[in-house]
Amino acid sequence: MTRRGIAVGLLAVSCAIAGFAWLRRTPTLPPAPLPVRSSTPASGTPDVSFVDITRAAGITFEHQNGAEGQKLLPETMGGGVAFFDYNNDGRPDLLFVDSRPWPWSTGPRAAARSRLALYRNDGGGHFTDVTEAAGLAVDLYGMGAAAADYDNDGWVDLFVTAVGSNHLFRNVGGHFVDVTAAAGVAGQPDQWSTCATWFDYDRDGDLDLFVCNYVRWSKAIDLQQDFRVVGIGRAYGPPRTFEGAFPYLYRNDGGGHFTDVTASAGLQVKNPASGVPMAKSLGVAPVDVDGDGWPDLVVANDTVQNFLFHNEHDGRFTEIGARAGIAFDAYGNSRSAMGLDTADFRNDGSLGIAIGNFANEMTALYVSQQEPLQFADEAIVSGIGPKSRTALTFGVLFLDYDLDGRLDLLTANGHIEQEIQKVQASQHYEQAPHLFWNAGVGGRTTFVPVAAGAGGDLFRPMVARGVAAADIDGDGDLDLVLTGVAGPPRLLRNDQKTGHHWVRLALTGTASNRDAIGAVIELTVGGDTLRRAVMPTRGYLSQSELPVTFGLGDRTSVDEVRIRWPDGALQTLRGVAIDSTTRVVQPR
Repeated sequence: MTRRGIAVGLLAVSCAIAGFAWLRRTPTLPPAPLPVRSSTPASGTPDVSFVDITRAAGITFEHQNGAEGQKLLPETMGGGVAFFDYNNDGRPDLLFVDSRPWPWSTGPRAAARSRLALYRNDGGGHFTDVTEAAGLAVDLYGMGAAAADYDNDGWVDLFVTAVGSNHLFRNVGGHFVDVTAAAGVAGQPDQWSTCATWFDYDRDGDLDLFVCNYVRWSKAIDLQQDFRVVGIGRAYGPPRTFEGAFPYLYRNDGGGHFTDVTASAGLQVKNPASGVPMAKSLGVAPVDVDGDGWPDLVVANDTVQNFLFHNEHDGRFTEIGARAGIAFDAYGNSRSAMGLDTADFRNDGSLGIAIGNFANEMTALYVSQQEPLQFADEAIVSGIGPKSRTALTFGVLFLDYDLDGRLDLLTANGHIEQEIQKVQASQHYEQAPHLFWNAGVGGRTTFVPVAAGAGGDLFRPMVARGVAAADIDGDGDLDLVLTGVAGPPRLLRNDQKTGHHWVRLALTGTASNRDAIGAVIELTVGGDTLRRAVMPTRGYLSQSELPVTFGLGDRTSVDEVRIRWPDGALQTLRGVAIDSTTRVVQPR
């Protein structure tokens, strides 16, 4: 046998071992778990039910991934979804991102074309497919979406990530025009982009664009790995053996053009041992971590350390993930991080960063400590750890589903390997979502897993990926959508019967970006201060609506609302009406 033949043989064996170990990884336990407070408050979880209205609402979309047995990694990863008001009628519309058959496909669906699927919210719980009329019938192997008014003209534009070139669509009065080439944001045609977000990193009043890339991928590279598992054969392999990929940061120059400033902004982190790009990114959250008024970036990476890019106020970022305590688990190991969300879920000013991880790697819940740039993983002490350990979690989302004033946590779960039970009896391809109710016990938050029978149609197992929230029917509570790989999504109406009151705030910037993305709202009620950020990018490849919902519980009035606009300007409101939406325009 030639040296080349021996090398190829050893590579195949090592890839098979790596793939088997990845699928059957054992739980990682922290060295000294903290005691968990009681997770069963006397009142129990609230009376809330989610009802599946997908078909009744007119949603007929089904995701396709092009899988024909070759087990190519992108087939497991798609399923982005976005709520945004594309036609300015005040109702959140719904966009699904599809993948497609591979160009080399010869199967029965080889001639099928994928498309984005845009559904107009007609009110009354019904949606109409307007994809063709809106100009979004585009063929691409899509991943995720990020919608925002990047040109401040009053119409929400759309960016879509893909395996291959990305696409930017400008909204012209409710019709989308592909302006990717003129804007300069297509990216490299051989890259695989995943999550993306709009944010004003330089605080100049217009929105810039950050795009995460996953790994250096092609069909040839994937097949060369030859991942195999006994009892399954060819399997979807781990990203560990793929090179990473740098993200893109596009500075908005105005006039419809962007400049790639990734390198000069300090966002190209290299593996110190090999010199290749380190990032293998699937989730991003712009958030002002230290309260200095400038948006930072939290990036979730798969099988390598997570990043925290601190904004230095001069166009540059410094990566401090390890120093801040969010890069690794309690043993100093990297995890398979997917989607993430951030929130002040304790209503005490501390920041929580939830990150979904692989099966047998519990969902992370990093919480800021006395120093704002120092975090500790409190998944176990908060009550999330044990329940989340067996799930393979992609989407994570903070939302106040029962309107009691405390943010709860939802996770979208589903495995990547259809036949996983053959090698791991405890695992299933389809998995139930998890909903953790925020009980706020004893001054320190305790999350209580909501029992399957208490959530209605929410807990039916599916191969879930994306998750987003919006008030689709105007009743004040947040409804949900979950996407699935190679299957239909699930649109869930929130039928909560708590009688709790609420306030919704819809902000419009003037000196700041028109969407007010990056604004922080503080609502004071009954001695409590509830904090929320205007940030639609949340979960996994997905986006929730722009208006911000505050649950009030039984309280019938609001003391004060304070807004810190993205440019740093402060505004105070009093007499805000409850059980209604208040629209606020930034004072000039």
